[in-house]
Amino acid sequence: MRRMLLIGMIGVFALTACQSETNESQPAKENASKNTTITEKEKPAKDESAEEQDKADQEPEEDQTEQNDGEKSDSSPSDDKNGEKEKPSQQPSDDSTAMVVEEPTSTEVVVNKQRKLPDGYTPPNLTVPEVPFYFDEFHEKKQMREVAARALEELFKGADQAGIDLVAASGYRSYDRQDAIFASNVQQHGEEHARQFSAVPGHSEHQTGLAMDVTVAKLSFQLSQDLGDMKEGEWLAENAHNYGFVIRYPEGKSDITGYEYEPWHLRYVGKDVATKVYNQNATLEEYYNLVP
Repeated sequence: MRRMLLIGMIGVFALTACQSETNESQPAKENASKNTTITEKEKPAKDESAEEQDKADQEPEEDQTEQNDGEKSDSSPSDDKNGEKEKPSQQPSDDSTAMVVEEPTSTEVVVNKQRKLPDGYTPPNLTVPEVPFYFDEFHEKKQMREVAARALEELFKGADQAGIDLVAASGYRSYDRQDAIFASNVQQHGEEHARQFSAVPGHSEHQTGLAMDVTVAKLSFQLSQDLGDMKEGEWLAENAHNYGFVIRYPEGKSDITGYEYEPWHLRYVGKDVATKVYNQNATLEEYYNLVP
């Protein structure tokens, strides 16, 4: 009897222990299941992030420093104040018949569609003017010839005193860089349209080191004809000559300059010439009797 009782008790203890083990293992299984579920949910996010990173690595970054060049715009050049595009009437010259300027280092040199710089020309004494730019890193387009750079610094000081906040965008351009810009514009707009606002390499004023394009934060640092209607553009039009600069491509003169209106394009010629050009409401072509 005692033996049967002992066997029965042993069976009860074994059954209790089995149930306890089963109950203890169930939460562990549930936790393992939960952990597996969380891991599976997180995994796609990780893979998606990796895919985005791979995609970013495969897509080359756009060169932001190329976006604000005076003879290049991200979109087709804007319309003038009357809502109609100024259409340059100058016929594009054959580069092989264009005149090579004799004194490329002169601050009064005239470079346009009919007049080009000598092959391989690089202006002397290039330096970076101490004025604000819309980008921080060094780029060749920050440079100007020293005489023009010093004058630009004075112009910016005068503007600041008048409550005008200007930002420099694009100065010197090498022949090779202008070649790349022109080719890009031709690809985007076609050659006939591109020639209305972009210079053929060798014919760009930016290669002289005497030109600087300026902009304002209110235009998101873009080069726009809207600048001419803003207080900053009006100040430039009325005061640039006091510092030796002219608005090289003024409104209503496209048939003479060969380019659309560019209120942002400052060209250094010296105070004497700039003042005379301003007083005569003329272009450099008109002032020097070089109208084609």
